[in-house]
Amino acid sequence: MRTRSAAGMTLIELLIGFVIVGVLLALGVPSFSAWLQNLQVRNAAETILNGLQLARASAVQRNKSVTFTMNGPDSSWAVTIDTPSAFEQATVQSRSASEGTPNAQVSVAAPGALPVAISFDGLGKTNLAQQATIQITNPTGGACGAGGGTMRCLNVTVAVGGQIKMCDPQVSAAGDSRKC
Repeated sequence: MRTRSAAGMTLIELLIGFVIVGVLLALGVPSFSAWLQNLQVRNAAETILNGLQLARASAVQRNKSVTFTMNGPDSSWAVTIDTPSAFEQATVQSRSASEGTPNAQVSVAAPGALPVAISFDGLGKTNLAQQATIQITNPTGGACGAGGGTMRCLNVTVAVGGQIKMCDPQVSAAGDSRKC
């Protein structure tokens, strides 16, 4: 008599597999949530950095004064030409905070509070008397790492000469390009 070998899995093996996958997912959800909150800070910082770079490049390209403006604590901004000609629109580009970073909060450490308006001239220099520092945090995700939290908050700095840099205030090592 011939014996048949069973192919496939039993119900017990399938249930054990589901339990293992469920336990792994339950362990990974908190770190995935923190990663998503940190990603919103990074996204907001990069879009602000890109907006500032666009304003500077537009000013140099047009040889006109172009202003980067942020009004509220969200990450929305606008780049406008200060004196547009008949062939140009006043707004070069704008970004709404609802475009992917709803939890990111923006504050200005220097030169003052919001709203902030940074103008670039035809040479790419700013109208600032001192370096501007824009801080991006995420209160929904928790406190910044320097304050004992797990969030990786970022800063965007604009020098008087027009240099724009995104940096991490938690980095303290000399020679590290991420240092503020």
